Amino acid sequence: MVRPKTKEKRGHRTYHGKHKNMRGGGSRGGRGDSGKCKHHFMRSILLGTEMGKHGFVRLPLAEEVDVVNVDELDQLAGQDGKVEINELKVLGRGRVTRKLEVKALGFTATAKSKIEAAGGQAVVV
Repeated sequence: MVRPKTKEKRGHRTYHGKHKNMRGGGSRGGRGDSGKCKHHFMRSILLGTEMGKHGFVRLPLAEEVDVVNVDELDQLAGQDGKVEINELKVLGRGRVTRKLEVKALGFTATAKSKIEAAGGQAVVV
């Protein structure tokens, strides 16, 4: 009966090659999951390890709010000068030409001062 090669070399100090080959992960292509997307690809597929990115996702720091400028309020207002834009924030670009009563999610300081300077009201909903 023929003995297998590994059985024949058991007990010898360097049967696996040079004795340095036992020290690091270099002789086996890395340790653990290293190389799973490169040279250990088939091994990782057969083991079913996950590929690609996974983990935490950083959320945006603040919600984006839809905005409208003061110069667009004239077009949105009716004949009585009332505007209800509950989901929008009013910014201060432009001029207010008439007395308006505006109900909105929020106002900047310049937008509020321009509306009130024209004789209107800025109401936060």
